[in-house]
Amino acid sequence: MGVMNAQATMATQTPATVGEHASFLAHIKQAEGALTQRFVNKLKVNPDLDRTLVSFQANKIENEHRWYKYKEGFSAPLVRYLLSNVGPKSGRLLDPFAGSGTALFCASDYGVESVGIELLPIGAEIIQVRRLLLKADRGNIAQDIRSFIRERQWEKVGPLEPFHHLRITAGAFPKETEYALNRYLYEVDRIKGKILRRLLRFAALCVLEAISFTRKDGQYLRWDYRSGRRTGGKPFHKGPIAAFGQAITEKLEQISSDLTGGDLLFPEIVETEKDASVELLVGSCLDILPNLPGNSFDGIITSPPYCNRYDYTRTYALELAMLGTDEEGIRNLRQTMLTCTVENREKQTLDAKFPAALFEKARDAFQSQVLLSQVISYLEGCRLDGSINNTGIPRMVRNYFLELALVIFECARVLKPGAPFVMVNDNVRYQGAHIPVDLILSDIAEKAGLKVEQIWVLPKGKGNSSQQMGAHGREEARKCVYIWRFKG
Repeated sequence: MGVMNAQATMATQTPATVGEHASFLAHIKQAEGALTQRFVNKLKVNPDLDRTLVSFQANKIENEHRWYKYKEGFSAPLVRYLLSNVGPKSGRLLDPFAGSGTALFCASDYGVESVGIELLPIGAEIIQVRRLLLKADRGNIAQDIRSFIRERQWEKVGPLEPFHHLRITAGAFPKETEYALNRYLYEVDRIKGKILRRLLRFAALCVLEAISFTRKDGQYLRWDYRSGRRTGGKPFHKGPIAAFGQAITEKLEQISSDLTGGDLLFPEIVETEKDASVELLVGSCLDILPNLPGNSFDGIITSPPYCNRYDYTRTYALELAMLGTDEEGIRNLRQTMLTCTVENREKQTLDAKFPAALFEKARDAFQSQVLLSQVISYLEGCRLDGSINNTGIPRMVRNYFLELALVIFECARVLKPGAPFVMVNDNVRYQGAHIPVDLILSDIAEKAGLKVEQIWVLPKGKGNSSQQMGAHGREEARKCVYIWRFKG
């Protein structure tokens, strides 16, 4: 059966009028109560976890994350906590949404081999640079970086390497900044050493946001009013915009200092008997997972994109442009990644990527989830009556859970019996309907042969948007870490 037919059965009944919304929300609340009761003994508030430990905030004090601040990555302290308390303690770890590689490198430090899958080029670049430094002579590289700083060839008049902008990034830098950046890139490309050259380019990647008119802000790039772009509403002022010379010098000095500063940056690359290999597979886990051998991993720790409308191809557009992604590449990335934004379309050939039997089981698990079916029907009705603020939300929610169901079934297939599967994710709310992602995915996980051991709940949840609060009242959403285990 094609994906479109599989999805069409999900919205057989929808609210026809605004007056029926309250009734639908009541039914959704009732179904959520029943599902909560089923997992009530698994939901446990874990006082060891808080939002700063689970999120990017913890990485602000982690030196290994301070070169490039990848905000979507979960924290190294959390991964260490999971490895210590849940495992695996040996063998091979898989992260199908590797991000900046936190789980991979923490596992390596524990002597666990790791394999990561990452689609977004900026995440893959961070991982690949860190892998290069695992075996490099850091002392020599640090000396070469300091020599490069002293010579400051990029500040002299000379040829340029143009920054190849995307439409979304055009005009992102002050003119003098872009000129300095282009001079720097030209001089870096003349460096003979491959590792040094890549590290110097990576340093420029790390300062793009600081030297630009932009700031990453969840679903999009915010533009400072000084850019001349009219973005509507109140003019945005991001504060000081760093000059390129100052920004790149500080970043290069930071990198050179960390490389020789007693393993401050990469504690896991100290050569000990524990260190294990780190492998990166670049692409979508929807394409790569079906080709991995079964029963081949001793654990999974991952954090997929949340169902929160964040479009990483927009927020990381500057970095993607510098890494050579063109307009077609951006469109392909957006449609290839796990559906998490309203701009994602139907993946028409999704069923062809997976073995027929596994696809049917995952699709059936998705379709038979009662609460999810009711949520999708309700959101579809809101789309039809025009009450929802973006017509792509029902499609996004539907495809998000179908695709994650396939990921969960494939992950169960590649796990060894008894292996842990840990997922970090957030619950969400749309049009007044609370979507307990933790419970829905745990229900699907059980159908994939996984045992739900615990759903660790953070002591403090997440508030909903001001728009949601104004229309539907304040309701805190759980933030959770799911602990599943493959029964085999």
